[in-house]
Amino acid sequence: MHKRVCILALLVLLAPAVSASQEAPPESAPGPTPGSTPAFYPVPELMTGFNLLYQQKFTEARETFNEWQSRNPQEPFGEIALAASYLFEELYRQGVLTSDFFLSEKKFLHGIDGKPDPDHMNKFREALARARALARQRQKTRAKDPEALFALTLAAGMESDALAILEKKQLDGLKRMKEANEWAKQLLAQRPDAADAYVAPGIANYIIGSLNPGYRFALWFGGIHGDKKLGMQEVAKTVENGRYLRPFAKIMLALAARREKQNVLAQKLLRELSEEFPSNDTFAAEYAKAMGLPVPAILTR
Repeated sequence: MHKRVCILALLVLLAPAVSASQEAPPESAPGPTPGSTPAFYPVPELMTGFNLLYQQKFTEARETFNEWQSRNPQEPFGEIALAASYLFEELYRQGVLTSDFFLSEKKFLHGIDGKPDPDHMNKFREALARARALARQRQKTRAKDPEALFALTLAAGMESDALAILEKKQLDGLKRMKEANEWAKQLLAQRPDAADAYVAPGIANYIIGSLNPGYRFALWFGGIHGDKKLGMQEVAKTVENGRYLRPFAKIMLALAARREKQNVLAQKLLRELSEEFPSNDTFAAEYAKAMGLPVPAILTR
């Protein structure tokens, strides 16, 4: 059974993603209201950093996140963003966010070939540890602090990806995925507008729903019994209204749509991503594949 678990963590990424396009938000955009936090208000600096991730400019993204975190040392989200930069770099480097990985039964079940960069993984886990410590500090004064729950959801989701996909520790990855879904449930119970969080239960529903009934019964957890249609609808909520996770949800929904032979939906989402982030070779290649066109020559050199 554990072989089937590998892909479960793939799509509970918490690896954040931006909801903004590559253009900076208009200066007339409303500022944060009193008591707002970065999990629920799209901070321009953080959105710029995530845009850099989607352009595969990882060093520049880390510089942006570190600068923001130095000015906001009590906020866990800066550390979450930094951790995401290391995870995203490895996922891109290993070709995980592609149809070649997602539609390959071998890769879908077993994870990457080879091993991840050890330095990236060490720095990834250091950032997660700092984020969790800051989140728990917030929980000392408010047990269900939404910012803390958001950070803990993303931390567990990202770690589940790293364990199952990159390190091929599928059972450990499943434990973290269960944790991510539990945090997400608590968050969404009080903040249903936290659209980014729907991607976690949505992808879990989709993947478990993709398994045969025997495996699905064995993998029931956290109230998620597996439903492909419901899972895609939940991921679509992040596509429609997400802040930091919107583009990530788009690529995940597009890959799920390709798997379900919903080609029109996949083509639409991949076209939007390739237009929004034209320097991202992965999005350009995936759009070409979805359209049945040759992958641009520049990407195959």
